[in-house]
Parts: sequence; C-alpha cells; structure tokens
Amino acid sequence: MSENCTHDCSSCGENCSSRQSNPADFLEKPNAMSSIKKVIGVVSGKGGVGKSMVTSMLAVLLNRRGAHTAVLDADITGPSIPKAFGVHEKAMGSEFGILPAKTKTGIDIMSVNLLLEDESAPVVWRGPIIANTVKQFWTDVVWADVDYMFVDMPPGTGDVPLTVFQSIPLDGIVIVTSPQELVSMIVAKAVNMAKMMNVPIIGIVENMSYVKCPDCDKEIKIFGDSHVEQTAETFGLKVLGKLPIDPEVAKNYDAGLAELVNADWLDAAADAVEAL
Repeated sequence: MSENCTHDCSSCGENCSSRQSNPADFLEKPNAMSSIKKVIGVVSGKGGVGKSMVTSMLAVLLNRRGAHTAVLDADITGPSIPKAFGVHEKAMGSEFGILPAKTKTGIDIMSVNLLLEDESAPVVWRGPIIANTVKQFWTDVVWADVDYMFVDMPPGTGDVPLTVFQSIPLDGIVIVTSPQELVSMIVAKAVNMAKMMNVPIIGIVENMSYVKCPDCDKEIKIFGDSHVEQTAETFGLKVLGKLPIDPEVAKNYDAGLAELVNADWLDAAADAVEAL
C-alpha cells in the first residue's frame, strides 16, 4: 500500500499493490450457517457519547417489535455490550463455528468479553489482531435467522471501523453524537468516512441532549443548546432521536438490565431501520 493511499480506490491515483476497483472486493463472507438480513453499524467520531447504549437500545426496540436482533460488539478494547445485557457466560462452539450468547429476551450477542477467562482483563492487542478478531466475529460466528444485526463500533476512523466498513456488508450506519460545539467537526469525520466507503447513512442520534428536573420536569441543557439540527441539515441527514441523561437508564445498564429500559426516544430510529 502506498504511503499516499486514501483508502478510496475510486478516486485515488496511486498504483499500489493492494489497489481494488470496487470496495465490494474486500467483503468477507459470513459463516456458511449464518442468515443475516440487514446489518447496521452504530458509529461515533469520538468516545464517550453513548454509542453502545444506543446500539443496545435499538436491538431491544426492534426485538420488541418482533424481529430477531443481534449485536456484534466490534469495540474490542472497550467491550460493554455483555455487561449492559447482564451476560457473563462464555460463548460456546460447535463443528459449524462459534455460537453467540443469548440475552434474556433472545438477542444474540458476540463480544470479546465472552471469550476471555477474566472479563475485566485488558485487551492489549495490536491493531491488526483487533481488526482480524472483528472479521472472525463475522466469518466464524453462526448468526442464525437474524433480521437486524447492529455492529457496535469503536469511536473514530481507525483500523477497526475501516475493517468493518470494508469487510462487512453494511446496509447503513447510525451516527451517535452529543450537543457540544465540536459536534459538527466530529460528525463530518464519520460522514466523510461513510461516503468514502460508499455506506448509506441512516441518520444521527444525539445523546445526553438534556436532563429533566425531577421536581418541575423542566428540560435542562447541561451541554448548552443543541446544534444537531444544523449539523444534520449541512450533510442532508435526518435527526433520528434525542436521548436525555436519565439516571434510571444508567442504573439499569450498570445492573445488566438493558432490556428493561422502556422509552420512545429511538422510535424514529427504529422506524428508519425497518424502512431500509
């Protein structure tokens, strides 16, 4: 690969050995026993915006609507999906491949924490090993009769997001952000990467948008006024939902009870996923 490589072979003038004429040439085939109808990536330009929470909430919401959902936890160094669902048993295997764990309501999940002896042990791996692990979660895991798979990606535009964009046939992505002023620049990075890899953008979800006063029910904007509508308009995207800071939701997630959270904040996002 040339040092000037842009990772976009359609517009790059470099004649490097890894040049491909079509991004689809990089796609990996899923396990032969897998059946996955739609794959949605959940991304963020920076960490700490609640991407994993949005991922799990979407999986729970579509599951409640009667779909069979799954979560592929591609955040290898910061896996939080098993804890959110209270899943601590290890993933099992068969002659056909690795079998994902199931949550209490039947959501399939796969995460590196389901493979480690000690789930609190740090994953101190180099980038290529991490990226290859994500590929194996797609190629070696038996995802049976999945209607919607949500891929919880690490923040940024590094090795793992690039691997997911190139290796897994994403039907679209949801961008998660927060109300701070720098949101436009952060969203721009995620949008430009998606365009570079020819992946459709379903829309934007803003997390930590406000907190409700427990006494007067007034919405308090801790991070100031939201700029998500202007940002979405700039890029021609839809705002799919605004999530408040809710101590009860955080409490349920910390206790592994993500499936007990019942709110309508992401109904529009779920509708958009169903409309794919």
